[in-house]
Parts: sequence; structure tokens; C-alpha cells
Amino acid sequence: MPPKKIQLKTSKSKKSVTSFLNEIEKETLKKDCKKLLKVFKDASGMKAKMWGESIVGFGEYTYYRANGDEGQFMACGFSPRKSGPTLYIMPGYKDYGDLLKELGPHKLGKSCLYLKSLEGIDLSVVEALIKSGLKDLKKSYKTDF
Repeated sequence: MPPKKIQLKTSKSKKSVTSFLNEIEKETLKKDCKKLLKVFKDASGMKAKMWGESIVGFGEYTYYRANGDEGQFMACGFSPRKSGPTLYIMPGYKDYGDLLKELGPHKLGKSCLYLKSLEGIDLSVVEALIKSGLKDLKKSYKTDF
């Protein structure tokens, strides 16, 4: 039986990334997100697309669930949250401890990196995290990059 394609709640949308970022009310968050847009574009070499209502994503990969169902999701991205920017790298951050030591103030989730702002954050480390995450994702999943 062929795999069933699943549709996630957070899927690619046609909304404009530029419009979305321009709608951010908090000026410091808007400025941080515009900076992150450039960092992610430069590091990934990919065009930004909206995922769901509030995530700016880059690239896609196909994943398979234990039952064989398959889905598509962004390879990396970020989202402006009330608490600050949240960065997403799909293999997760567990193997990037050495880089994270150099990043600056942050909190960690499985595939989420929580920042209060870009103040004190080393953007070259963010770029290295993105590149490492994409490289590692490509080793284990079918990607579009």
C-alpha cells in the first residue's frame, strides 16, 4: 500500500513574507526578523516562504512516520513570537552544543531555539547552525535543496 500523504496544520501558504514581517508591531522584533530573513537566505541559499500564519521557512523535506505516512515540512526557519524570535532547525539542536556555547543568550527546545532578541547573539553562529542543520537534514531525509 502506498504511503498516505498527510497535511500538517502548519503548511506552506501563499502569504507574502515581506507583508508578514512589515505587520510586526514591535519595532525591535521587526528589525530582528528582517535581519534573520537575510541571515537565513544567505545561509540556506533558498527563498523564504510562509508556513502557517507566522513561520518564515526555507526549503522542504519529506519525512515518514512509523506507519509509513509521509509529510512535507520546512527545512529551517524562524518566527516572531511575543517573547522574541524563535529559530527552527529541523534535525534539532542536540548535536550542536559546541556552536550553541558561542551563540549568546538563548533557551533550547527540541527543534526550537528561543531568543529574547538578537542583542548579544553572534549571527555568524546562527548562520553556522543553519548550514549544519541543512547538511544533517539532507543526510537523513529527501529534501528539495
